[in-house]
Amino acid sequence: MSDLLIIGAGPAGLSAAQYGARANLKVTVLEQMAPGGQALNIDILENYPGNTAQGELPPRSGFDFSQDLHKQAEGFGAEFIMEEALGIEKQDEQFIVSLAGGKSLQAPALILATGAQRRKLEAKGEEEFYGRGVSYCATCDGPFFKNKKILVVGGGDAACDEAHFLSRFGSEVIVVHRKSSFRAQRALAERTLANPNIEVRFNTRLLEIKGEAKVASVILQGPAPDNSAAADYEEAMDGVFIFVGSIPQTALVQKLGVELDESGYIITDQKMASSVPGLFIAGDVRSSPFRQVVVAAAEGAIAAHCAAAYVDSIRGVMYR
Repeated sequence: MSDLLIIGAGPAGLSAAQYGARANLKVTVLEQMAPGGQALNIDILENYPGNTAQGELPPRSGFDFSQDLHKQAEGFGAEFIMEEALGIEKQDEQFIVSLAGGKSLQAPALILATGAQRRKLEAKGEEEFYGRGVSYCATCDGPFFKNKKILVVGGGDAACDEAHFLSRFGSEVIVVHRKSSFRAQRALAERTLANPNIEVRFNTRLLEIKGEAKVASVILQGPAPDNSAAADYEEAMDGVFIFVGSIPQTALVQKLGVELDESGYIITDQKMASSVPGLFIAGDVRSSPFRQVVVAAAEGAIAAHCAAAYVDSIRGVMYR
């Protein structure tokens, strides 16, 4: 039995763990991978407030930042269990989270901070060449493509940020986006366009990835490199990095009848409360106009604060 269960240990879950423990709740965090979530893949966390100062050392990596969040939450008393949550049900005023081997955890309040997974492009050859030239993580696999020709697919923050990172390694980095302009934040888009090691091709789609043992070429659809009319053309390529959005990880709570938006993200009020009493949501799994590490951390803090008030209310405590 805990006072508060948190599923997911990305920035949202780690922030929630810290604030929940500081509120004197017994907090248990479930994470099936490693604390940090997608923040672990951030090479330079340059836009988190206070992570660096003008003229000082470069900002820390997402990995270092995540390590600090984890240690901080543990220091306040949060307990971490590295296991996968298999299912969630609610009985009376208790959430029951099932684990492997017939084990389970219970608490009156639960924060879901499971985030989102990388969306696949569903291009021909994408699945076949995953791990053999196709990747969804530049910081993980970029160093393997030193002095190689690299294709980046996407037009959002992740695509622009990862293309900039890959430009340190690749002999040539080409970014293709199906629309006529980036949807990334302006600063990221402008930096990508200004990078002399990156070539940007708008109105261009990746149709197919080809090769034998590994990626050797791609079929693109769009204006050809010589600015001729739009058509399908084949181009030699050593690696393909795909950043075309994310899929919210909501499967654990859908049976509870939680309300989702049209894109599958969970709808909450300003207290991070979902349509299911006692279930709070934080981070990239939540319906939000802006998904960033700083937003996830703030949502985690709000969710924990409001979860503590909810626990008090069902226990008859009038003031915290």
